[in-house]
Amino acid sequence: MKTFAEFGLEPKVLQAVTEMGFEESTPIQAKAIPIAMSGADLIGQAQTGTGKTAAFGIPLISKIPPEEERIVALVMTPTRELAIQVADELGKLARYKGIRTLPIYGGQDIGRQIRALKKKPQIIIGTPGRLLDHINRKTIRLDDVRTVVLDEADEMLDMGFMEDITTILSLVPEERQTMLFSATMPPNIQKLAQQFLRNPEHVSVIPKNITAPSIEQIYIEVHEREKFEALSRLLDMESPDLAIVFGRTKRRVDELSEALQKRGYSADGLHGDLSQNQRDTVMRKFRDGSIDVLVATDVAARGLDVSGVTHVINFDLPQDPESYVHRIGRTGRAGKEGVAYTFVTPREIDHLHFIERVTRQRIARRPLPSLAEAIEGKQRVTAERLIEIIQQDDFAEYKGIAIQLLEQYDSVHLVAAAMKLLTGEKKDVEIELTPEDPIRAKKRRPDIRSSGRRFGGAVGGYGGRNSRSGGRGNGYGGGRGGYGDSGRGYGRSEGGRQRAGGRGYGDVRRSRGWSEE
Repeated sequence: MKTFAEFGLEPKVLQAVTEMGFEESTPIQAKAIPIAMSGADLIGQAQTGTGKTAAFGIPLISKIPPEEERIVALVMTPTRELAIQVADELGKLARYKGIRTLPIYGGQDIGRQIRALKKKPQIIIGTPGRLLDHINRKTIRLDDVRTVVLDEADEMLDMGFMEDITTILSLVPEERQTMLFSATMPPNIQKLAQQFLRNPEHVSVIPKNITAPSIEQIYIEVHEREKFEALSRLLDMESPDLAIVFGRTKRRVDELSEALQKRGYSADGLHGDLSQNQRDTVMRKFRDGSIDVLVATDVAARGLDVSGVTHVINFDLPQDPESYVHRIGRTGRAGKEGVAYTFVTPREIDHLHFIERVTRQRIARRPLPSLAEAIEGKQRVTAERLIEIIQQDDFAEYKGIAIQLLEQYDSVHLVAAAMKLLTGEKKDVEIELTPEDPIRAKKRRPDIRSSGRRFGGAVGGYGGRNSRSGGRGNGYGGGRGGYGDSGRGYGRSEGGRQRAGGRGYGDVRRSRGWSEE
């Protein structure tokens, strides 16, 4: 793979790339950067997490002179969260060259954005709807735009942004460079490319399998009333560094995140009813490790890109194969390993097999984790934490009292007591979750996407409204641990802490065909 020095980047850009920790380019960067630097139109097929922001960002920043005081580049993204992420990364790439970037998205005070626009940013990163608002207000002019990037174009079209995108592109001068990035290439994306790109060069780094091979996919058959028990034990055994738990509805996310918190896990929820400030707060806590379990709906997690997510847990089976692919794609990023667990009720097995056929991936079955495995997992993580502290040899001030204790008590008893203290007591809080109706398999042709189809609610005849008939679940609470018989490793270096929680965000466009029950 090429190093970034081999691309012939100017020193200020190369310095920024180096300080960001990039050495060798990823496959999409190696293929896309030379084409983008040449000024040719480009279609890049790549998943989120493969480094595509730098693939278009490095050439973009390289071509803009720092003395430029007009908007000369436009990046469109499907969600506000992604707009913020892209703007942040472009800002880091441009730090030494002095190029100014500005994210524009719904949910933020438009007056604040108008004031920021007066600082004359050269690159605008925004969601289509809010961009159009500014264009109609004449606070953003596209007359001088020379480069347009459509990031996660399939997501934007799925969210109903086709009309907005075409309107915006029609306002940009024809003499421009256009780069389109998409994880999939359904007919509507191909049509968009034919209409607005000129002789584009194609690059693809998509594996033959629809789902990433680096993601271990597992399902656990479990009754609805047993799901929370299964989740609690799974978190204890697997000890995820960061985990995203998917619920089908906003109600489910609220109930589940509250239940996890009651049981002592560090969890939080994310769905479309949260305010922008609430979303930002949850995402900030998830990114800095204040919470390590994010409970989210499909809509809230669209476009979510958080590095270090080790586990995805489908608490509720997704409505369709497309959603399954997007969900589990939150882990196993950039070649790193990840694991995706899916809870399936007996009446949903046929639907799971349908997902397997469409994604062309076998999902391995595992038994419901036992209470003994969960307890063992918690203890293993605690032991790893103790060993890590011993290896650091930074506890001299504690040796005095330790010697006194050893004179009075047996060493085995002392260590066992310390492990009990560090592991945390089980919190026997009664948990009640409103049961969800099972999803029934619908027979249809196994194509991943159809042109112009929108996701949301009970898509394509899947599922239905949820029962409010009560239901009770028992759960095992507490901390973290390794999986007793999964064949995977026990715990992680930072084990010992109670883990749980969540975070999320979302640029939800309900008016454009998206819904969350």
